[in-house]
Amino acid sequence: MRLDGVLTAGLVLLLGLGSGAATSAAAATLPAAPTPTPTATQSSPTPTPTAGAENNDPPNEAAVAEQSVRVMASTNFQLPFPCGQSWAGNSSASSAHRAYEIDFNRGSSADADLGDTVVAAAAGTVVISSHQGSTNGYGNLVKIDHGGGWTTFYAHLNSRSVSAGAKVSQGQKIGTVGKTSKPGNNVSAHLHYEVRQGEGYPGNIRKAVFNGTTFGYPIQTLTSKNKCGGGGGTNPHTAQSVCGSGYTVIDSAALGTAGTAYLLYNNANGNNCVATIKKSSLGTATATTAYLEVQGKTRITDSGSFTYYAGPVRAAAAGKCVKWGGKAGSSTYNSPFEHCGS
Repeated sequence: MRLDGVLTAGLVLLLGLGSGAATSAAAATLPAAPTPTPTATQSSPTPTPTAGAENNDPPNEAAVAEQSVRVMASTNFQLPFPCGQSWAGNSSASSAHRAYEIDFNRGSSADADLGDTVVAAAAGTVVISSHQGSTNGYGNLVKIDHGGGWTTFYAHLNSRSVSAGAKVSQGQKIGTVGKTSKPGNNVSAHLHYEVRQGEGYPGNIRKAVFNGTTFGYPIQTLTSKNKCGGGGGTNPHTAQSVCGSGYTVIDSAALGTAGTAYLLYNNANGNNCVATIKKSSLGTATATTAYLEVQGKTRITDSGSFTYYAGPVRAAAAGKCVKWGGKAGSSTYNSPFEHCGS
């Protein structure tokens, strides 16, 4: 897993067509508590558009049916990343930002997030899916119409997984984090995210709201609740991602429907690792345990109330037998000493 909460800097986006002025990466914002009928008193900045500003309001490539507008206007927006992932958002690191746009990162280096999954913040219709870099610096852009005048933008994508006109559900993969932009524009990998309501860029940019709470401008780290728990979500963590690079699963034990305990081994360093991955109550802290005991040594245990997994518990065990196990919900697994020599 990458370190969370590190926003890479130096995101440069060339916005002006006529002036050719260079500014840093464009970001976007989400709607605050979407309301079907916009009002004149809604909190939003009213900057004066500058030359070339219209270039950041690209024309749609697909139309949206009237019935979609009525259904989607009350959508509850979520973070545009898979359930359980934590991302640092920053609306102040780029001079190109007009209002409440957000740049998202979570890795510890400039391109650590390259290729990470981006999902739809809410259900809607894809109205743009194309490379926009040559005209406005957005690079690979996906724009989704959620109805009621609300739209979200996902820019600089490395790849796009949906086409214009497609209907997407909340939490559906729409692309991957990238650094595409205008030719010659060097940006580090990040997701530029924005929310707009109605027409008239940049005055139509709105504050981002995730899971019913307005983003803590200018900087905040959030954990995604997109399609978590009973909504059909899956645990975004795996035993391999928890234990780290080089570990391979050599055994597992089901803990009823609440989770699975995994035993892994790393051939490179001779270490075993145990992780218990939850299957239910995802995103909610519940009692979860993982332990590893190398024969002749003290047992190592990670136990507590965890949202997605317990562990990793690692120990050097080359050529030795191990006892391992875990608990999730009301189910527990305890192995005998086994896997001797691996």
